[in-house]
Amino acid sequence: MKPEQVVRELWNRISARDWPGVGELLAPDVRVEWPASGEIFVGPADFVAIQAEYPEGWAINVLSLLSQGEQVVSEVEVPHEELGGTFRAASFWTVRDGLIVAATEYWVTVGADQVPAWREKYSMRD
Repeated sequence: MKPEQVVRELWNRISARDWPGVGELLAPDVRVEWPASGEIFVGPADFVAIQAEYPEGWAINVLSLLSQGEQVVSEVEVPHEELGGTFRAASFWTVRDGLIVAATEYWVTVGADQVPAWREKYSMRD
């Protein structure tokens, strides 16, 4: 599979709760970083476990995928009303030889950040 296909398939398998299938797309030494919380997950087992243990009630909508060479950027939306609304992730994946070898993901809760007072006059909110 091409890198973009690997990442699309990753999101499809996560959405389907196909945990063994998710693991098959990850290199043995995959490294996934979440800078917002300072977490780093090394190896398929830990990355699959955090996906599998996430509280149920969610879906994944892939909003965009862009790729160049080994690099793939994805944006997904994850509605989860029980946990407070809708979440979005911008993820930067490195795919080599059909396996994800590294990723950096930035997760946010849509609409949760307070607009700084100095910026209020310039922006609109949903």
